[in-house]
Amino acid sequence: MNTEIFDSKEAMGVAAAQAGAERVSEVLRDRGEASIIVATGASQFEMLSSLSRSGLHWPSIIGFHLDEYIGISITHDASFRKYLWQRFVSQLPLPLKAFHFLDGEGDAQAECIRVGQFIGENKIDVAFVGIGENGHLAFNDPPADFETETPYIVVDLDEDCRKQQLGEGWFPDFESVPQKAISMSVQQIMKSDMIVCTVPDQRKAEAVKKAVLGPITKNVPASILQGHPNCHLFLDRESASLL
Repeated sequence: MNTEIFDSKEAMGVAAAQAGAERVSEVLRDRGEASIIVATGASQFEMLSSLSRSGLHWPSIIGFHLDEYIGISITHDASFRKYLWQRFVSQLPLPLKAFHFLDGEGDAQAECIRVGQFIGENKIDVAFVGIGENGHLAFNDPPADFETETPYIVVDLDEDCRKQQLGEGWFPDFESVPQKAISMSVQQIMKSDMIVCTVPDQRKAEAVKKAVLGPITKNVPASILQGHPNCHLFLDRESASLL
């Protein structure tokens, strides 16, 4: 795992976006089309802002949504569909070839199958992801499923994960935080040719330490990134403070 540390969130986000965009540009030159995975949350603000201004030829790029809550409307402040539309898709100078949003309002298992079929038809070139306070990767909370090959799965959100969502200001109280979500599986993320993992903030420092320096374990889902041949970890001083 290649790790880089920056003095600010802004510098971290710019560097992460640039690394991913450079790889996507190479793929577009070689193949004419590229596919990416895009994460959400407070950790991705600066990266997504920079990525949207990277100059990529977006009409040749297909995007996939990493995870989504089950049971909340697209109009909810915490909706990841709303987040990705406002902070990424609508900010692009030209439309993507396609962006496969996850809809958590209906039949979640059917939605996993629907979007899973699309991602199964595409080679993922770059996955832009983060790490949760509990070490989760996407919404794969500990102990995560490291075995399933199914692209998207329905998962239970643990208490620490739900507390993080509350602490980031997405919900008015703990009871309002959903208990279930649709998540891209760990194995599907690991199939990506390149993984760009962006993790700011002191509150993530312990999770980063365990993911980078500890053993690969389901109890720290992001630790599996140690086994990826082309994973790049972008940190600020605070998130890297325990390394």
